[in-house]
Amino acid sequence: MSLIESGKRTPTPAVLELLAQKLDCSLTYLVNGVTAEQMQELEVGLSFARMALENGEVAEARRRYAELLADNSLAGLASLRQDAQYGFALALEACGELGEAIAVLSELSESEAVTAERKIAVALAMCRCHRERGDFSAAVEVGEAVLADVGSGAWTDGLVELGATLLLAYLVRGDLLRAGHFANELLAAAEGLGSPRATVASCWNAALVAEKAGRGEEAMSLIERALAIHSETGDQRNLARLHQAYAFTMLRVRPSDVEKARDLLLRAARDYDETSTSTSDKARCSLSLAYAELTMDHPEDAAEHASAARDLIGESSGGMHMDAYLLLSQAHHLLHRDEESDAELSKVSSWLKDAPQTRKLADKWMAVAELRDRAGDQDLSVDAYKRALACAGL
Repeated sequence: MSLIESGKRTPTPAVLELLAQKLDCSLTYLVNGVTAEQMQELEVGLSFARMALENGEVAEARRRYAELLADNSLAGLASLRQDAQYGFALALEACGELGEAIAVLSELSESEAVTAERKIAVALAMCRCHRERGDFSAAVEVGEAVLADVGSGAWTDGLVELGATLLLAYLVRGDLLRAGHFANELLAAAEGLGSPRATVASCWNAALVAEKAGRGEEAMSLIERALAIHSETGDQRNLARLHQAYAFTMLRVRPSDVEKARDLLLRAARDYDETSTSTSDKARCSLSLAYAELTMDHPEDAAEHASAARDLIGESSGGMHMDAYLLLSQAHHLLHRDEESDAELSKVSSWLKDAPQTRKLADKWMAVAELRDRAGDQDLSVDAYKRALACAGL
C-alpha cells in the first residue's frame, strides 16, 4: 500500500478490485474519485451537450459544456474533461466567440496525455479559428507546428484534414505559390490513403486554390468529386459547407449557371440552421448569396443578404466585414441610394488604409476603385487604383 500511495508501484486490476472490496466502495470511485452514478451523469451530460451542438443549438451546447467544466467531479477524469473542453471550444466557435475558443483550445493543447488524434483535432480547430479572425500567420504557425510534430511519419485522414485547413490559410494569406505546391502534396497523400475523408478534404480546398490560380474547370472537377463522395459518406454540416463552396466556385467559373448556384446557396443556408455551423460560415453563405443576386440584377435581395452578413460578423472577421460593405455599396448604387453607397465605400477605404498593405488587399482596393468610377468619383477612383497597384507590388 505504501508503494502504491507513493507512486512507486502501479496496482494490477485484481489488486484494485480487492482494495475496492476491502474499502467498501466501487472500483469506479477508487480509480477516478467519483461514484458510478456521478460518472453516468457526466457521460449523459456530455451526450446531451454534443447532441445540442450537432443539432445547431449552439448557445444551449455552450451552456451545457460550461456547466460540465464547472463540475469538480470532472477534474480527475482526464479523457472526459478533454471531451468537454473540446466541445466547449467548438460551441464557442459556432457562437462566433473565436477569441474565447482559441483560449480553450490552447489550454487543451498543452494538457498532458493528449492523444495524437486529439492533438490533430485541436490544431485543426485552432487553425480554423485563427484564420476566421484574420490572423493568418497564427493559423499557419499552428498548422505547420503540429504537422511537423505529429506528421513526421505516414499521412492519416486526420493529418490530411489538418493539411487542408492549413492549405486554406496559405490561400487567404495570399501565398498562392505555397498553396499550389501544398495542394498537390495533399492530393497525392489522399490518393495514397484512398479514403473518402482524405479525398474530400484534399479535393475541396485544392479546388479553391485551382480557382484562385485561374484553372476554373480543374477547380470544378475537384469540387464535384469531393461533393459526390461526401454526399454518400459525410455529415450534414460539412455537406452544407461543401454545397456553399461548390456554388461559390460555380459563380466564379460558370457565371451563366448563377440560378443553380443561388439555389445551392439557399439550400446550404437552410441546412446551416439545423447544424452546428459557425457564424463565419453563415456569413460567408450570405455574402455569396448577395453576389449571386447582384449577378442576376436583384439589388434589393443582394442588399438584404449583405446586411445579414454584416450583422453576423461585425467588424473583425478576417476581411469579411469589408466584403459585406462592398456588396452593400454596390447594391445601394444600383438602387440609386447614393449617399448610403458612398458612406459604405468610405468605411471600406478607411479600414483598408489602416490595414497592412499586403497583396491580399489589392483585390479590395480594385473593387473600391471600380465602384468609385461607376459613381463618377474620378479622383477617388484613381487613388484606389494606385493603392491596389502598390499592394500588388507594382
